[in-house]
Amino acid sequence: MSEAKLTFLGPVSGQALGQKRKGWRERVSWPFIVVVVFPTLVAAIYYAFIATPRYVSEARFIVRAQAQQTPSPLGVALQGVGLGTAQTDAFAVHEYIKSRDALKDLQGKYDVRAMLSRPGVDPFSRLRRPWEGDSRETFYEGFQRFVVVGHDSTNGMSTLRVEAFSPQDATAIANGLLDGGENLVNRLNRRATATAVVEAEAAVKDAQEEVVRVQAELTRFRTSQRFIDPANVATETSELLGGLLLNQAELSAEKQQLESQAPQSPQLAALNARLRAIEGQIEAQRQRIAGANGSLAPQVGDYELLVGRRELASRNLASATATLNGARQDARRQQLYLERVVSPSLADKPTQPKRLLAILAVFGTMLLLYGVGWLIWTGVKEHRQ
Repeated sequence: MSEAKLTFLGPVSGQALGQKRKGWRERVSWPFIVVVVFPTLVAAIYYAFIATPRYVSEARFIVRAQAQQTPSPLGVALQGVGLGTAQTDAFAVHEYIKSRDALKDLQGKYDVRAMLSRPGVDPFSRLRRPWEGDSRETFYEGFQRFVVVGHDSTNGMSTLRVEAFSPQDATAIANGLLDGGENLVNRLNRRATATAVVEAEAAVKDAQEEVVRVQAELTRFRTSQRFIDPANVATETSELLGGLLLNQAELSAEKQQLESQAPQSPQLAALNARLRAIEGQIEAQRQRIAGANGSLAPQVGDYELLVGRRELASRNLASATATLNGARQDARRQQLYLERVVSPSLADKPTQPKRLLAILAVFGTMLLLYGVGWLIWTGVKEHRQ
């Protein structure tokens, strides 16, 4: 009878089969090293030993009008979605700061190329990187990496951040951009004043010229006629004529009484002579007032026409002056002002780049790409099987 033999049916280890344990190089795949480890290592070397530190100058400003007016229905709707009139004015300054005009104006004050390409700056941080050309478009695009401007809709305040390789350069660039923004606001104010006030000033000038012209015609008329006011002369002449007529009536009554009482009285000849003289004076005064030629009637008409034109011109001048004053007040109320709430700061230490954060960002991005690629590759293999 043979002896019983026990056989172990448990799991067989790799060592039992003569296999060696895998090392870390075999456990880590080469795609992971190429996609994740190598870029992270390069980023760590660059940010730890090569990247040039940058200084940040930050400023805060607001763009506001002198007087706040009642908003229109469109303004209320814009404010409901966070786009008030003050914000749209601030956005105009933002667009200027990010524009080529701002860079051109800044170049007139400072050598921006030299400030952002100082000796000792690493080639990947400087204004013009190794793979970029030396065109104006490249200069503009490179400058955008050093300037950031944003707006906070909760308090209506804008923030300008400028990076440079020295604190003085960052502060100078920030001040230059804010000065350019103030000049833009002043140009907008001048444009608004020109459109609102210039027409009113032209109307006032025309009214003044009309007043001067009518007054000159009135002066020439008075000089040629040799009296100040023909109306007063006509009034005085009418009063004189009325006195003569009264005197004539009295003498006629006296003559009739004398003829009835003493027809042969020698006083009748004297009364007749006086009546003829008074009648002559009456006729002369009537001819002076309303005669054919040289009488006061047409002169008074011409004079009153000139006086009416002068009064009309004076009223037009007063109305144009009032309109001009109103336009100036409206333009003054609508003028914009760029107020620096916080002036550009002078940094005492560099704050950019965030070295550890940048390395972690590179590692996280590469790891995410590797994970997406691994999932795609695994799906392809399963589809083939």
